[in-house]
Amino acid sequence: MSDSKRTLLISILLPDLSGGGAERVMIDLAHAITFRGYEVEFVLMRAHGEFLHEAQTEFSIVDLSTPRTRNVPLALARYLFNRKPCAVIANMWPLTSSAVLGRLLTRHKCKLMLVEHSILSREYAPRGKLHNTIMALVITATYRIADVVLAVSKGSAKDTAYLAALKQNRVNVVNNPIPQKTIPDAYKTELVDNFWNCMPGQRILTVGSLKAEKNHSLLLKSFALMSHKDAKLIILGSGKGDSEKRLRNLAKELRIDKRVFFAGFHADPSPFYATADLFVLSSDYEGFGNVIVEALSFGLPVVSTDCPSGPAEILENGRFGRLVPVGSSVELAQAMDVALDEPVNCYDQKRRASDFGPDIAACKYLNLLNLS
Repeated sequence: MSDSKRTLLISILLPDLSGGGAERVMIDLAHAITFRGYEVEFVLMRAHGEFLHEAQTEFSIVDLSTPRTRNVPLALARYLFNRKPCAVIANMWPLTSSAVLGRLLTRHKCKLMLVEHSILSREYAPRGKLHNTIMALVITATYRIADVVLAVSKGSAKDTAYLAALKQNRVNVVNNPIPQKTIPDAYKTELVDNFWNCMPGQRILTVGSLKAEKNHSLLLKSFALMSHKDAKLIILGSGKGDSEKRLRNLAKELRIDKRVFFAGFHADPSPFYATADLFVLSSDYEGFGNVIVEALSFGLPVVSTDCPSGPAEILENGRFGRLVPVGSSVELAQAMDVALDEPVNCYDQKRRASDFGPDIAACKYLNLLNLS
């Protein structure tokens, strides 16, 4: 590897390093890009979050100290002028649009890639028509100026192209990089067994923040309908406000609270995957569905709602897991019962997960930036 390549700096722009899917993905991508000989630096609106400590051990962290997105362009312009990265990978609107403005304010013309991890028209639908009209106008004005526009799934790419008034082929699709996990040591497994409470019965796992779009209430209702009455459900994730309290109350109403466990956020969910019998995703929509790939990497059977967008792409329309209609508690319960009763080819599940390796994604990112 040439010495010149080692001097090239790639900056990853994020709001922060909270425990979300996009943040996890970018850290894994950064490792793969670094392995190829580039320097990677995280540029954050605010230097905090569950993944901050992990990132600090491997990468430089730049804190723009900009709590408001409107303050990002000027702060980013200063950063670009001083650090002069060869490329910036900006994530998640409206930070993506702010990155475009920041580059316009500086004389340093680095490559700029904008990455969307969600279906924005669904994510911001509750904000109302006026907000979404303004959002579309801002995206249309800024995204066409970027060197590369990228989305993490076909559905996300279609939505981004529509909002930005771009041709479909102008929005590239690169699936999220998900590293293959290893079986945890006995100590970690023992800790997870404590969460499962060592009760008899099969173990069902879901992983995701307690946001409305994850629809954990649907999962609880479906779990209550299952014929496997000795099965246990663990919900791995945290939420804001009283989201967990509402779910706990629902579990009590459904009389399943003794078999449902809320484990909170864990930076490394590997022990939970390693000790589960089934993984379930009940979302109304997804940008991609990282957790499905993680489950596949442990050879787990998967049941997911056929939500836009990602699950059907990952599971190849049902080849590697069961897909059920969004919002159907009965069909989700039936699919979970069947999945627990039928054997799964662990090798095939793990092989499918390997299709989403970080090195594959890093190569595609660098090719799109003309840096490979």
